[in-house]
Amino acid sequence: MPANRNALVRYKTLDACLRNRQRTWTLDDLMEAVSDALYEYEGIDKGISRRTVQADLQLMRSDKLGYFAPIIVVDKKYYTYEDPSYSITNIPLSDSDLSRMNEAVEVLKQFRGFSHFEALNEVVQKLEDHVYSTARKSVPVIDFEKNDNLKGLHHLDQLYRAVVQKQAMKIDYQSFSARQSQTMIFHVWWLKEFKNRWFAVGECTGRNHVFNLALDRMLALEPALDVDYIANPGIDPDTYYRDVIGVSVSSNMRASQVKLLVTSLHAPYVETKPLHHSQRVLERTDAGMVILLRVQLNFELEKEILSFGDGIQVLEPPKLRQAIRRRLRAGARAYDPPQDDTF
Repeated sequence: MPANRNALVRYKTLDACLRNRQRTWTLDDLMEAVSDALYEYEGIDKGISRRTVQADLQLMRSDKLGYFAPIIVVDKKYYTYEDPSYSITNIPLSDSDLSRMNEAVEVLKQFRGFSHFEALNEVVQKLEDHVYSTARKSVPVIDFEKNDNLKGLHHLDQLYRAVVQKQAMKIDYQSFSARQSQTMIFHVWWLKEFKNRWFAVGECTGRNHVFNLALDRMLALEPALDVDYIANPGIDPDTYYRDVIGVSVSSNMRASQVKLLVTSLHAPYVETKPLHHSQRVLERTDAGMVILLRVQLNFELEKEILSFGDGIQVLEPPKLRQAIRRRLRAGARAYDPPQDDTF
């Protein structure tokens, strides 16, 4: 790849000149064309030296940039391409290039849901078309966790634009515990993703409190055109979620010391993928390892612990230990055989 943008302008200009067979090109002509291009695209008016152009031509001839340009000098004076159809823009992609482009396509495709990335969508589509037309479609190297059937994803773009344009939104919302929906005026400050589920975070009109609204519980939304937008007062998301696992943050709850015993079977997984950034190992035994977290006691923490089944035991605090014990017992009862009431 060219070392910088100026070099790229020079190479593309030289390529255009050498492909133009309607005229002859001396070294001075090439210097003038490159100088004009640098002034037009980069505002550089100092011109270009003979040595720089000669070095560029040599680099284009070599394998250093992968061009292998067939540059020849006719009559010891005029520069051109020996192959009239050659251009540095027509260089075939190597297998390594195709592999890297394939990976880049898979990464960029994650942003397809946002209209602000429409230009990016077009680039991704062109990349896909080029990669797959150049080589047979292969299995992606990177496979992101995704759930295209998740409800509410179609709201992402409108909520994203609400944040960027500082537009209040009128949202019909029904939580899992509510029997009926409610309509609220919501001011979105940022969008949060946790375990492939999206949330709009902000403030409701009339309530001085930060809310997380799950997109899959939004029944309808539209701009609240007659409402002034309440801007984020300066809350930094990284700081806001610092003491929690997930998205549930309590403004009046301090982080607690959570001590967990992780069995030896699960210890390697928990150590290589910490439950929280505050995690540290206190002790290692034959039974496993004891870790310490500093987090708020929220619903997501309980779900994370329960996901390990008998692989994690809560040692402290007693409140969390009792809550997990109750839920494990309730889960075990769900597997008990039904009682026979015939006797």
